[in-house]
Amino acid sequence: MPWVAVGCAIAAAFFLAFGTQRQSSAVRAASGGLSVGSRGMMRLLGNPRWVFGLSLMGIGMALNVYALAQAPLTVVQPIGAIALVITTVVNARDQDIRINRPTVLAIVACMAGSIGFVVLAINVTATNHEVSRGQELVIVLLLALAVLVFGGLEVVFRHRLKAIFHILGAGVLFGFVAVLVRTISVAMMGPNGLSLANVTWYTVLAIAVAGLLGTYFVQNAYSGGPPDLVIAGLTVIDPMVGIAIGIGILGELRPDVHPVIAISMAAAALVAIVGVVALSRHHPDVPARQREQRQDHEVSGG
Repeated sequence: MPWVAVGCAIAAAFFLAFGTQRQSSAVRAASGGLSVGSRGMMRLLGNPRWVFGLSLMGIGMALNVYALAQAPLTVVQPIGAIALVITTVVNARDQDIRINRPTVLAIVACMAGSIGFVVLAINVTATNHEVSRGQELVIVLLLALAVLVFGGLEVVFRHRLKAIFHILGAGVLFGFVAVLVRTISVAMMGPNGLSLANVTWYTVLAIAVAGLLGTYFVQNAYSGGPPDLVIAGLTVIDPMVGIAIGIGILGELRPDVHPVIAISMAAAALVAIVGVVALSRHHPDVPARQREQRQDHEVSGG
């Protein structure tokens, strides 16, 4: 079964990469680099390219959920880094962009740091399929706090926020969602045979709210940055949040953790985060988008 999960995770990476690129190009064409509001989201629902991208991402997410239900998070999540390479190549060809050296180095840092962090996590965490109701409630409450913080900042500073904020917010929210989806999947396959009766309503509600807000953040990230940045943020931040929850709340930390491994995990996380920040600054598509945004603001202001 682990090999089936790995195959599903690889397929999910391809679907997510192509779906992300399709949605990104649709959002960019529809918004002109401006932020996507509620009306913009409704217009996108009638855009065939965006809907096609959504369908591809839906298939990818379904495959990833199945993979998460069949194999540990630390096995499935590193495979998602493949999507970053695929998205970079596909977007470069679609937009006729020549990838510069800083972008390549940033992507390498994202992948190396993310994969290194998750692989090292295998040595310090023990898979624990038993999640108590108390632990589940704590995760839901922390997710509610994250929704309030990121949602509040979006409302107050909406026109000042850059793509990196939306990437960070989406990564954190989807990290919580991944943990809760895995929790539900394991609960439904529990030995008591109760299936859906094991699922709590507040967990389903939390997943729905966080998923919708995370999706909204992703669409705004598309309008302000390249799809490579979106995938990079999600494949870096998402697994880090998931593993942090596993260690801090689910008690998956082994008692014999060597300090060298802990320091190495921190270093790998730092490398990955620096890669995401560098990608948001040095990707060749970013200056072009910034020029478009300035022109659109000048036209609207004039």
